[in-house]
Amino acid sequence: MSSILIPLSVFLLSLEALSTSSASVGSRSVLRAVVVEKNGNQPDFAVDLNATNFDAVLRDTPATYAIVEFFAHWCPACRNYKPHYEKVARLFNGPEAVHPGIILMTRVDCASKINTELCDRFSVGHYPMLFWGAPPKFVSAGPKPKLDKNEIVGIDDGRTADRLLNWINKQLGRHVTPFSYGLEDEKFENEHLQSNVSDPGQIVRAVYDVEEATSIAFDIISEHKMINSETRASLIKFLQLLVAHHPSRRCRKGSAEFLINFDELYPSDMLADKKQETIIANGKGTLGNFQICGKEVPRGYWMFCRGSRNDTRGFSCGLWVLLHSLSVRVEDGESQMAFSASCEFIHSFFICEECRQHFHDMCSSVSSPFNKTRDFALWLWGAHNKVNKRLMKEETSLGTGDPKFPKVIWPSKQLCPSCYLSQSQERNVTSRIDWDRNEVFKFLGSYYGKMLVTVYKGKGLEDGGTDKAVADDLPVSTNALVVPVGAALAIAVASCAFGALACFWRSRQKNRKPRRSWN
Repeated sequence: MSSILIPLSVFLLSLEALSTSSASVGSRSVLRAVVVEKNGNQPDFAVDLNATNFDAVLRDTPATYAIVEFFAHWCPACRNYKPHYEKVARLFNGPEAVHPGIILMTRVDCASKINTELCDRFSVGHYPMLFWGAPPKFVSAGPKPKLDKNEIVGIDDGRTADRLLNWINKQLGRHVTPFSYGLEDEKFENEHLQSNVSDPGQIVRAVYDVEEATSIAFDIISEHKMINSETRASLIKFLQLLVAHHPSRRCRKGSAEFLINFDELYPSDMLADKKQETIIANGKGTLGNFQICGKEVPRGYWMFCRGSRNDTRGFSCGLWVLLHSLSVRVEDGESQMAFSASCEFIHSFFICEECRQHFHDMCSSVSSPFNKTRDFALWLWGAHNKVNKRLMKEETSLGTGDPKFPKVIWPSKQLCPSCYLSQSQERNVTSRIDWDRNEVFKFLGSYYGKMLVTVYKGKGLEDGGTDKAVADDLPVSTNALVVPVGAALAIAVASCAFGALACFWRSRQKNRKPRRSWN
């Protein structure tokens, strides 16, 4: 019994840490905390649950799905099945998870008296018995949970690791190679790369980080109830930018769904009343119910942006990559709109006060509008280097930086030799660089544009494609009439890829008067 209680106490402590930390750090902490060495033996990846922590763990997990195995420790078949279950669990659970944030794999020992009522609650009739569902479904399940495709599903074909993983792939619609999960999958180890490597191919995997950063940003907005009469217009403007130019198709689709329904969820007349703001923020039809980048976005995975420590890189890195990717995708006529949308979004919704203020100061120092994509992309690149230069000094003096990924002036000469005209050393070992800004812009366009999604062609994440492909990917909605005034026009101007749908929105909105919030 003590061998069970020790790992459970560690796991519960990780959950307590999760509740007091940020969205990005919390998700990674719980994913990295579920594995505990037992007497020096092979660690267990599946999480041991009992009646005292069952609801809490499943309620607080960041995973999209959960599998619960009901077993008895005295059952020979259960003991023989455990290695099979663990082979699959190591893909999804623990600090070395290959696909973290997707599935939380757990087990409950029905031979323990403390779990008798819990096992009866799920009508466990044989061992081992496996159930699949969204974690909240297990928590809200009544005395006799409803077992159907919309609630909790019994897994009837999981006798071996291969068969269980095949069942999972079919459930997730990933049964077609190369999209299916495999027992031999290995985690991409960003920690093994040097921070200044000359291989520009690092960025190709960052599309997942951009998706995760987008999802976390909107989670924060929802959790902190940050949409109000003052921030509403800023969010709409940034959503327009995402709809047209986010590098991930599923994030463009989710942004479009939210934008289409925005006026219905957050009407301007209701947001003017603080009491109504609270009602809207706590209501059922709010941002919290939208998955801005879809259901399968990994959490805590951080590939390009993974730090060598839990508290470094991650979300902030992913957000920078998102902004850079947007800056090189806009057209010349959109550059000023993209600049103001990005500045307003960070100022309204980034909850690190010092970072937010520094970014606002850089935005406020711009005296003339941007007329070209090149102007905005180079400004953002310069702003990022200013931030790196400032943090470089602070992290060096305080020892708070990531030792494997120290802040540097970017891009390095190894990444872009043609970006450098000359470089001279000044006092305090700082470098004064004469940049070839035309070459820098070419590099930015390639690095954050084509290269960012190169390896994901055909997986539904990539940028580009025909008008029809994008239009087909957008939701068919009867709420097209409630697109915020100006949204249709902005989308139509922003991206010809949304031609058919944008023209439809524009035709339905052209007779409505623009609201002052768009001036």
